[in-house]
Amino acid sequence: MEEYSVKLLEIVKEFSLKPIFEPEDIAEREVVRMDVSRPGLPLCGFFEFFEGGRIQIIGKMETSYLFSLSSEERCRALDNFLSRGVVCIVVTTDLDICDELKELCAKYKTPLYSTSDNTSAFTAALIASLNISLAERITTHGVLVEVYGEGVLLMGDSGIGKSETAIELVKRGHRLIADDSVEIKRVSAKTLVGSAPELIRHYVELRGIGIVDVRRIFGMGAVKLTEKIDLIIHLENWIQGKTYERFGLDDERTDILGIKIPSMTIPVQPGRNLAIIIEIAAMNNRQKKMGYNTAVEFNRKLMAMSGLNPDEFEGN
Repeated sequence: MEEYSVKLLEIVKEFSLKPIFEPEDIAEREVVRMDVSRPGLPLCGFFEFFEGGRIQIIGKMETSYLFSLSSEERCRALDNFLSRGVVCIVVTTDLDICDELKELCAKYKTPLYSTSDNTSAFTAALIASLNISLAERITTHGVLVEVYGEGVLLMGDSGIGKSETAIELVKRGHRLIADDSVEIKRVSAKTLVGSAPELIRHYVELRGIGIVDVRRIFGMGAVKLTEKIDLIIHLENWIQGKTYERFGLDDERTDILGIKIPSMTIPVQPGRNLAIIIEIAAMNNRQKKMGYNTAVEFNRKLMAMSGLNPDEFEGN
């Protein structure tokens, strides 16, 4: 699996961390681990499962323990701790920082920061940020739009009409996230988030016109930086004789990065208003998540009218 990294200074900027000590090569320092640690046991000398690649967070418990030691004992504990390649230390809640920690961070060139945030809130926010920055990802050809709060990924061959449909959706009050190239990150075991590469962010290519800046033409409300992917729609040219879904009972899903996302195939032919169809698909998908499936309810009514018991068939 490919390993991703984030610059330590980007984290410092995001969380407005106050530098206590920064080595000369701080601009090159990177973080490659999503998880963080509170070094309670390592400060007591237990290192059996210690991993230096994590950001280490020192809160009230660690600080109280350190100040309960003599200066000599603090030096010994911190020297043993910092000699193991700690990537960075953050002291929370604006706690007092002992001189021994400052001196030994300078000795081992370990970045040391402080924040006014309490330990629990900072840890949760940092983990959430690292989960996004270091998430497993792929880049795929498609268009990502937000429709009625649903992230809809449009996929299909070049020239099928994905970008034109996205512009029509933007005109109808929805938002563009990415056109042509969509970077998809797996930010949790159940969630995929899509965004556009920075170079083409907010731009759409329309054949015959060229590159269009959606943000400048339609305003800031027409674009969004990222969006969770809730539904995948495959667009394809109408194939005569092919049977397309008419009731919606089939639970189609597309696997991306190990997560199965609800999906459907929509045939394209002259006269079909794809923007309206996608709006309906997005609303229907949202309705399903809220517990109501129109196709299932309609099927139950049909079976009841035919004298069949729908519950018997659902159990099989």
